[in-house]
Amino acid sequence: MNARRVAYTAPRTLALEAGTAAEPPPGHVAIDVAYTGICGTDLHIFHGSMDARVDPPQVIGHEMSGRVAQAAPDVTGWAAGDNVTVMPLVPCGQCPACRAGHRHICHHLVFLGIDAAGSLQSRWTVPADTLVRLPEGLPLDRAALTEPTAVAVHDVRRAELRDGEKALVVGGGPIGLLIAVVARRGGADLLLVEPDPYRRGIAGSLGLATLDPATADTAEAVADWTGGAGADVAFEVSGAAAGVTTAIDALATRGRLVQVAIHPAPREVSLHRFFWRELTLVGARLYHREDFETAVGLIADGHIPAESLISRIEPIDRAAQAFEALEAGAGVMKVLIDCQSEAGADAR
Repeated sequence: MNARRVAYTAPRTLALEAGTAAEPPPGHVAIDVAYTGICGTDLHIFHGSMDARVDPPQVIGHEMSGRVAQAAPDVTGWAAGDNVTVMPLVPCGQCPACRAGHRHICHHLVFLGIDAAGSLQSRWTVPADTLVRLPEGLPLDRAALTEPTAVAVHDVRRAELRDGEKALVVGGGPIGLLIAVVARRGGADLLLVEPDPYRRGIAGSLGLATLDPATADTAEAVADWTGGAGADVAFEVSGAAAGVTTAIDALATRGRLVQVAIHPAPREVSLHRFFWRELTLVGARLYHREDFETAVGLIADGHIPAESLISRIEPIDRAAQAFEALEAGAGVMKVLIDCQSEAGADAR
């Protein structure tokens, strides 16, 4: 069959290509991709910041949903028409991390959509063991948020949040908002710091307490909120140097900083603050399969406000414009690409 794909070819350049979908090789499944979400990592690729890993022309994208089109003859348990998403991690299984049970941070991890072809195409072939089943009746546009929700589930688990703890989220983009929703469901008392009024508006519509750091003293607000103690946990999701400082300064004695955002450059960190208050720094990268399965359940049960996070859906032939819209930032939360749309189709 004919297939279309969007390839990263050079910084700030995407090409819509046509081709023929091949039969899935042994151990693989071909998926008709319904939707692919664009995330911050995709923007880093678009800007040329990940050329050390991405080999142009490379099909990118890893937040997705779709239906099984064809399984290789040796694959069992999957049939054409099954609704699926993909956990886009292919570990080596042999390195020290894999042997220790940390396959998601394999020393030689292949991340589909970065190190190998991703989901921004109409037909995508992946290893069968990366598939995660979606329940019947779950709209596929909402299901495309499974991967970022799994990130949030993993981050909250890494924080070891306890019921009633004060949790500060610095950065109210899609991941920050998802972390806030997942943490609140776990019993945490949440405050989200975000300068963008559109993002604060979405958070507020979901009943989350928000703070504009441009108009309020964050340290003073956190002191008032916590009775002078500080936050038990701070999630740094902004990716900005100021966000790191805000998160660290907000922490209570023996508070935990969960570092979520990918920082493009080294940041100066107050080690004295870590020493003085006996703080803990926790790295949070990617997810386990149980995080993915939990994320599917949260979306299917309506605990994740997926419909509130999807700002727009663009057809695959407008992928470049979708990247530019997300890059501009104003009035945009999550943009999905409809990978089955006809060229020139209207965007939602």
